[in-house]
Amino acid sequence: MSRELTILYASKKPDIKRRLEEFKQVWWQPEHKIFAELVFCLCTPQSKASICNSAVKKLEEQNLLLTGAEKQIAEVLSKTGVRFSNNKASYVVKAREYFMKDGQIKIKPKINTDDIRGLREWLAENIPGLGMKEASHFLRNIGFGQDVAILDRHILRSLVDYGVVKEIPNTLTKQKYLEIEQKMREFSKKASISMDELDMLFWSEYGSLPIEEMK
Repeated sequence: MSRELTILYASKKPDIKRRLEEFKQVWWQPEHKIFAELVFCLCTPQSKASICNSAVKKLEEQNLLLTGAEKQIAEVLSKTGVRFSNNKASYVVKAREYFMKDGQIKIKPKINTDDIRGLREWLAENIPGLGMKEASHFLRNIGFGQDVAILDRHILRSLVDYGVVKEIPNTLTKQKYLEIEQKMREFSKKASISMDELDMLFWSEYGSLPIEEMK
């Protein structure tokens, strides 16, 4: 591990661990809060995290997250600035239908947290709108991101800067995603920094939000 990364990690380690502990607490919150994190991750492709976070809060405030029609959800997403609002509203409704049982959201009984990589693949295959990155993001945001990578542009740029990969790929297929993730996993082990900590450390270098506000 480079001296620069060692120094950076030491300076931000307390804030990173504090934020990750907050993510872990989400798992013990009511099911609708876990669903809110899923909706946030469904909104994030090609949209800023801060905008998506605001959109989810508005959906909650207007009682649309669990009961809103697709058109109503799309309107909120569009007004908040979430891109591709119609498609994403459709994904939200489909996810809600998938996890709804007897009029209530039930996510925990349907997911196996004993196999996080397997769960990530299951989410990416079964929940429309969730790719590998978004599924990884969701798992991190509910406290299960220790062994998966959220390969967004910030992380990929950092992996290039630290020599983990040679270049940012033009397209990120599932196979390429897993290849880069494995290289990041090996790098994290050498650095003695868990994957979720490394993600936040890299994000803090390029992202515009302070660690305590990172989503």
